[in-house]
Amino acid sequence: MLDSLLHLDQELFLYLNGLGSEVWDPFWLLVSNKWSSIPLYLLLFIFLYRICDRREFIMLLLTIAVLITCTDQVSNLAKNSFDRLRPCYEPAIAGMVRLVKDGCGYHYGYFSAHSANSFGLAFFISYLFGRGRGMLVILLFLWACLVSFSRIYVGVHYPLDVLSGAAAGSLIGWGIARFFLFVKKKLIP
Repeated sequence: MLDSLLHLDQELFLYLNGLGSEVWDPFWLLVSNKWSSIPLYLLLFIFLYRICDRREFIMLLLTIAVLITCTDQVSNLAKNSFDRLRPCYEPAIAGMVRLVKDGCGYHYGYFSAHSANSFGLAFFISYLFGRGRGMLVILLFLWACLVSFSRIYVGVHYPLDVLSGAAAGSLIGWGIARFFLFVKKKLIP
């Protein structure tokens, strides 16, 4: 059963990765680059600064740092535990992968830290501040989906890597949002 799921994942990857074209490569490389998220996150921080008092804002920044550290480290732990090769290193599909970026990264890719980080932050912010702010929620999750898909497009993650990263990031984002609310209740009257 697991072998058939992994084979299906590989087939879906080859299909989605094969849809790419040189015209769209620069866009997806930009989306996949971790530094391209900085303008969005700066706007997000400005928004949070405007709606929070100073103590809550500082608490938010510290909690977001913990969130990203958690999603990133859980992803690294999974990669080192499952030892699933990235598509660009998989001998069974060598020559079929459309690798858009220079280099492929670490050999193992299950699950995607990009997906976990972006979905973790999207879920965290949406859980805390999304009520009545539908456009904020849509923007955050749209960005998380774009970042996640970009990892398939550039050839470094399977769809299951991306979906698992999104699920893990969302779960961690939810848990840390709940923790934030608990601590906030104790520290900020």
